[in-house]
Amino acid sequence: MYLTKRHLSRRAVLRGAGVTLALPLLDAMVPAATALAQTAAKPKLRMGFFYIPHGAIMGNTSHGSAMDRWTPSGAGADFKLSPILASLEPYKKYVTSFGNLENKAMIGGVHSLAPATWLSGVKPERAARGASMETTLDQVVARQIGQDTTLPSLEVAAETTQQNAACSGSACFYNTTLSFRDAHSPLPMEFNPRKVFTQLFGEGDTPEERAAIASQTSSLLDRVRERTSALQRDLGAADRARLGDYLDTVREIERRVQLASSRDLSAITVPGAPIGELSKFDEQVDLLFDLIALAYRADLTRVASYIMVAEGTNRTYNHIGVSDAFHPVSHHANDLGRLEKLAKIQAWHVARFAAFLKKLADVPDGDGTLLDHSMFLYGSNMSNSDRHNGHPLPTILVGGGNGTHKGGQHLELREPTPLANLHLTILDKVGAGRQAFGDSTGTIAGF
Repeated sequence: MYLTKRHLSRRAVLRGAGVTLALPLLDAMVPAATALAQTAAKPKLRMGFFYIPHGAIMGNTSHGSAMDRWTPSGAGADFKLSPILASLEPYKKYVTSFGNLENKAMIGGVHSLAPATWLSGVKPERAARGASMETTLDQVVARQIGQDTTLPSLEVAAETTQQNAACSGSACFYNTTLSFRDAHSPLPMEFNPRKVFTQLFGEGDTPEERAAIASQTSSLLDRVRERTSALQRDLGAADRARLGDYLDTVREIERRVQLASSRDLSAITVPGAPIGELSKFDEQVDLLFDLIALAYRADLTRVASYIMVAEGTNRTYNHIGVSDAFHPVSHHANDLGRLEKLAKIQAWHVARFAAFLKKLADVPDGDGTLLDHSMFLYGSNMSNSDRHNGHPLPTILVGGGNGTHKGGQHLELREPTPLANLHLTILDKVGAGRQAFGDSTGTIAGF
């Protein structure tokens, strides 16, 4: 066999008349007879963490398995989705469901500990004066795969998580966010779509406005850098150290600005900036999913966390015929009417997630689609909402994971297993393997 294909460097540029023009990805940049995964064109992994409060209707109500609306069954061709998960049917081959997972870190905290401990597997130090837990899974992943993007991670919520019945005192550190950058740094979840938009694309309603503002910001940072560098020569050791910390922050901002200014948005149509939070909750939920999908497509971030509705929320779901508030109805007392309403709410949220998956499945990406090159954790840190227990947790993993995840199955683990075992397994799949995470006892085999 003769291979005559010419190989260009992925960094090849066109030069002339004082101008340097970067080239798009060309077939000639992929060496002949070379697997895509071994080249610079290898698709980048996207990861997402999608949280729903108040558990799911499983087989642990007084009605037993007959009322289970969450748990799938079987594997491969025999894999059958449950009523709550039915909207995922087109993507069934990407879905792995887990049975018998538990998270002891949320026990005793009810709503106050559920969100933050979902991705940490560590019980916070409630006696500490400030936030005190551990770095969450999404942030560990972001350090591994997100450092080359404008936003290493994106944290959003469909409604404000700051003003709900479950937030008071130290609880506000742990029930209003999924994400801790480190043990003492909870990250806020942004619920205003306009602010999310400006995080991704910059201030301004039009491309021209955004370019002008970005240019002004860049030149301002340059001036700050020059002045602080000159000042540093005249300072004592202690002040130089303080100024050094400041300069580190400026350098990080500069890095983000440079990444933002060099991003290639030619493959997507950037919509106009949203006005703000939408009054219709269904549209609000979808808009934030759309912004996450757009960020993945433009490679502005590769890691996203989304609280789809706040812990302890009194949100009603009139748009699907449920006028009861989510949190009160979650205390169902095994009433069949309330259980059916909860299942309806939970199925609606999964359907919105399924619509998001479709957007990614429709986008070609290298040798597959964005969904092939993504991996998403979807679930709750509560099981039976009437009991506020943490076992078994409704949990699914969805997406091709750049070839690291094969779905189409329900894994019923033999004994109660720490949710952190799944976190540890995910870290292996993204190349950030470690000996332990949270209260893990090992990885999970079989998927």
